[in-house]
Amino acid sequence: MLRALLLLALTATPVLAWEFSPRDVCELRHKEAAADVLITYDPGAREYAIAVTLNRPWLPGSVFSIRFDGPRGMKISTERHRISEGGKTLTVKDRGFGNVLNGIEFNGTATALLGEQAVTVTLDGAGPAVRAFRACADGVGV
Repeated sequence: MLRALLLLALTATPVLAWEFSPRDVCELRHKEAAADVLITYDPGAREYAIAVTLNRPWLPGSVFSIRFDGPRGMKISTERHRISEGGKTLTVKDRGFGNVLNGIEFNGTATALLGEQAVTVTLDGAGPAVRAFRACADGVGV
């Protein structure tokens, strides 16, 4: 009986992990109830992107920010975001993502902010996946 309860407890809780995938485009992915986060690096275009997808549409806003809370907390902002997929996915592209990757690797939570909307995801355990993503983007391990 105890084993059955332990198995049920382990299978009932969602796995909140950051995952790295080396493909033609390097991918760093995280899914949880609040949001799905996908970070990519396209070596052909030499461009990084972050896409934050919600289960509801993003509210309009002129400035998108990510606040990283933890030992190396910081906040970064841009006006160069796009909303697609019926308003549920917000994407930002840029040639450099050092601050974003540092924020994910060295902090505890990230909060995506647009207008009055705030969505927080956990960064627990992201370090190894971020390091693999960096190596992929640098051309090591592809």
